Amino acid sequence: MAVFVIAFLLFLTAIAGMAIGVMAGRGRIEGSCGGLNRVPGVDSDCGGACRRPCARRRAAQGQ
Repeated sequence: MAVFVIAFLLFLTAIAGMAIGVMAGRGRIEGSCGGLNRVPGVDSDCGGACRRPCARRRAAQGQ
């Protein structure tokens, strides 16, 4: 039971830390298509989407 309580408190501390970071103005945690895309010889599931910015990002960049 002690292990469960310690693990729960550890996760609770990590989640609280991330929440405080977001409230303090840091950006949210986001995924990236860069992982397997950057390894030579490995195909990724990204399908080239990372090379084409979405409409919202193009509008923000003024394109």
